Amino acid sequence: MSKFSAHNFANEKALIRVDFNVPLDKATLAITDDTRIKAAIPTIEKILNDGGSVILMSHLGRPKDGPEDKYSLKHIVKHLSELLGGKTVFFADDCIGEQANLTASMLRPGEVLLLENLRFYKEEEKGDEAFAERLSKLGTVWVNDAFGTAHRAHASTAVIAKFFPAEKRFFGYVMEGEVNAAEKVLHQSEKPFTAIIGGAKVSDKILIIENLLERATDIIIGGGMAYTFMKARGGKIGNSLCEDDRLDTALEILAKATEKNVSIHLPEDSVIADKFAADANTQTSPSDAIPDGWMGLDIGPKSAGIFSEVIRKSKTVLWNGPMGVFEMEKFQAGTKAIAVAVAESTQAGAFSLVGGGDSVAAVNQFGFADKVSYVSTGGGALLEYFEGKELPGIAAVNS
Repeated sequence: MSKFSAHNFANEKALIRVDFNVPLDKATLAITDDTRIKAAIPTIEKILNDGGSVILMSHLGRPKDGPEDKYSLKHIVKHLSELLGGKTVFFADDCIGEQANLTASMLRPGEVLLLENLRFYKEEEKGDEAFAERLSKLGTVWVNDAFGTAHRAHASTAVIAKFFPAEKRFFGYVMEGEVNAAEKVLHQSEKPFTAIIGGAKVSDKILIIENLLERATDIIIGGGMAYTFMKARGGKIGNSLCEDDRLDTALEILAKATEKNVSIHLPEDSVIADKFAADANTQTSPSDAIPDGWMGLDIGPKSAGIFSEVIRKSKTVLWNGPMGVFEMEKFQAGTKAIAVAVAESTQAGAFSLVGGGDSVAAVNQFGFADKVSYVSTGGGALLEYFEGKELPGIAAVNS
């Protein structure tokens, strides 16, 4: 049993760093995707059911200079209340200061308080110690449940820990789940272990690929970044996306993979288009012989078949990044085929972790989120974890 599950929060005031940085409709300011809020509900309910009270703190968006209405967490109160079964959610129009202090001090067991956006203060992102100390005075225990910000050494995600003794610092269920899933893939992976890496740029994924070369048996590379590898090997890629300053890097990665006996799978064929548009003319072409004026926007059917076969034989699967421009219907078949293969591999007993904004969006769009072992909400934090970096938000609880 985890430290969080084992602890009884009766009469504690739990100050929880949640990740309520959710997208809002620009016109109505209604929540358009509540995944992150829903993820935090079990942590909140465990504390309330124990007889504790909950003080929630989060950021929302990127306010530039102090408070802005469109970034106020007041827009989340009604929906949060509904997700908590109609429970009243008190709101403080500040995260430090008199109203926040007074409301927190009067909070009774079973009650919930949401503080205003932490980033209305520049001190939050600066990791200001005095600001962190003022926040810490609101609760008797600190729970970090915001994996999406675990890679930031901000006041509420890391610095605040020093104002609570070790036995009063916890990971909530979201953090526990994220860390356990990532650890399982990084350090307890069963072989064959296939990493599927997609997205536009090699430069964004160099560190993660290098770290995975030490662990994976197979690395599948799709998306725009595949064409940098194709060109590096002497292929003709037409107008496909390419980072010309990364051609040597691509060759180095391929050489390292050979040296470490890791199979790198690049798409043999591509769905190509005569322009980057939903109504483009399309055809299938070998990925290293794309005609001038055409660009690769998805992996082709042959590649989808080969990649799927590799995935189905795997015992551990990590998927980060789509295989093409899946937002456009003409270029989503490759990403969808990968989603199907990951789901089938999971059903056959593999452990699968899907992480990184676009691949998460893809499994949600195609209805496969509940058919994989774990869908990470971590984004940048998950990437840095797989790059082998220590995350401040994790170190703060563990230290």
